[in-house]
Amino acid sequence: MSGTSHRGATLALVGGLILLVAAVLVSFTVGQGEVSVPEAFRALVSPDAGDDAHLTVRTVRVPRALLAMLVGAALALSGALVQTLTRNPLAEPGLLGVTAGASFAVVVATQFLDVTGQVATLVVAFVGAALAAFVVQAVGGADPLRLLLAGVALTAVLAGFSIGIRLTDPDTFDTYRFWSVGSLAGREQLPLLVPCVVLMAALAAALLLGRPLSAVLLGDEVAHGLGVSVLRTRVLTLLVATVLAATATAVAGPIMFVGLIVPHLVRRIAQGSITWLLLLCLVTGPLLVVLSDTLARVLLETGEVPVAILTAVIGGPMLIWVVRRNGAVGL
Repeated sequence: MSGTSHRGATLALVGGLILLVAAVLVSFTVGQGEVSVPEAFRALVSPDAGDDAHLTVRTVRVPRALLAMLVGAALALSGALVQTLTRNPLAEPGLLGVTAGASFAVVVATQFLDVTGQVATLVVAFVGAALAAFVVQAVGGADPLRLLLAGVALTAVLAGFSIGIRLTDPDTFDTYRFWSVGSLAGREQLPLLVPCVVLMAALAAALLLGRPLSAVLLGDEVAHGLGVSVLRTRVLTLLVATVLAATATAVAGPIMFVGLIVPHLVRRIAQGSITWLLLLCLVTGPLLVVLSDTLARVLLETGEVPVAILTAVIGGPMLIWVVRRNGAVGL
């Protein structure tokens, strides 16, 4: 990466961080019971326990914004890792069946195994996501469009089975309905310590994979010459990407297209550097989800729009554009 490109990526990263901070501050002011920016700032630095606006900001909107940032970063980095490793511009956890696998596993565990609790749900979601990723990869192989079709087909099949299971049991339907909409509304009130710790650890692991993954992309012999284990790097990359996507899905429900949109938005700025690609995704992913979640609160007067709907509205045209280019953007 040249010095000019390095400066461009640095400026983009700093600009993204500024925009992210601004978006988070705006998110503190939007929702039922609007709060002014100065009042939201006072709620952070000098809270008044008797002020309802301060209580709303500190107990609802701050945790929700933090959750949005973690989910956005997880989905964006998961997509970047999978796209880079497979050299497939269409690779994305939702499109490749990973999200559907996590969702289906949660439904089955809820219905037949009576699984409850935060840790158990996380484990179940991870197992389902990992199995779905394996099946899609085995069927789709290295061909990008074939991989996409395998992911779409598996997603449709698992969604059909999930609907069938939910319709046979009202209790499972009620439990799953809250989780399946792909929204952050109300999630900030759940116990989220374990998934947040898992997400932060996985995000750190993803950033550490930048250098060995760059070496692997140069070829197996070059990677071995640089002291990088190709097999270990590939396995760790798939493992970290799956953990990120599965945990984000377990926390917020299935939110698609973030892992597709964000890497394509920042790839040209990264100029072929995997480390810079991951760093830019770490900022742009949270920015996209925070903005989508904030917009979701004001679109309807009668309630909130699930954030997954907004990401789908953005991601649908983006998918068409990527397919038409058929991987023209170099990975």
